[in-house]
Amino acid sequence: MALPLPALRFAHLPWRAPRREGGEIRLSSRRLYILPTRDGLLFALLLGALLLGAMNYSLSLAYLFTFLLAGIGVAGLIQTHRNLNGLRLHAGHVAPVFAGQSAHFVLHLDNPTGLGRYRIAIEHAQAAPAHADLPAHGRADLSLSLPQPRRGLHRPGRFALSTTYPLGLFRCWTVLELDWTVLVYPRPAADSLPFPAGAEGDQTGRTSRPGDEEFDGLREYRPGDSLKRIAWKTLAREQPLATKQFAAPVSRGLWFDWTQTPGGNTEAKLSRLTRWLLDAEATGLDYGLRLPARSFGPARGEAHLRACLEALARFGEA
Repeated sequence: MALPLPALRFAHLPWRAPRREGGEIRLSSRRLYILPTRDGLLFALLLGALLLGAMNYSLSLAYLFTFLLAGIGVAGLIQTHRNLNGLRLHAGHVAPVFAGQSAHFVLHLDNPTGLGRYRIAIEHAQAAPAHADLPAHGRADLSLSLPQPRRGLHRPGRFALSTTYPLGLFRCWTVLELDWTVLVYPRPAADSLPFPAGAEGDQTGRTSRPGDEEFDGLREYRPGDSLKRIAWKTLAREQPLATKQFAAPVSRGLWFDWTQTPGGNTEAKLSRLTRWLLDAEATGLDYGLRLPARSFGPARGEAHLRACLEALARFGEA
């Protein structure tokens, strides 16, 4: 059994404080630390007791057994250190999440040697450890799942990469802080209020242009109008000759304006705007966003939604 990991056990290492790093990192002996686990300390006490017994009773077999176990322990020490030494790693992409959800920080591991690596663990003060095995010349991923209670741009901070393979008598680890960030969008409002009025006070923000999609009334007949569009029924009722008009709806888009958004405080307004953006995108409407410092014209699609949500997530940043 490995030593318990207190919340800040790997956060304060005065002899080598980790710095924020980017790109690919190669683990070398200079970056690795190794100490006995609880089982390792018990194993050392057992060896001490065996050695004292052998010396006290002059038992050759006890000497043999003691030194054999000590050799196994030393071999385990070397193998535990080798299990991390030489690994290459780099930070993976972190998908944005909404406040209240967990962000998944993926660490890509690459084993460039012909030696298999087993039971590699990633440890963080706010997450349960995750483990992975790497075959020879293979790759694997480790994921940290960290809760994100607040909107904004956040970093996971320091974490440890460790192993106790193969015997569990020693723990080898390194402390890292990668250039990882996650964008946390505001938490969407739980209830869905009606959209604000459109450009002319309607709920959809739509107008129309001449087209062939929807009937748009009658107008006085003009020479040259198509016979297909003459309103023959009105002529049969002895009314003046008229021509049917058709129009195609054109979306002028919804506008979500910060100054007209209900909410008792900044976070409530951001939550309401987030809910409106998600609902408008789900219903296929064009929508725009007006904030005190910037605005986005009416559009729709994943890229437009992502840009609007990012502006909300970073609202108020200097």
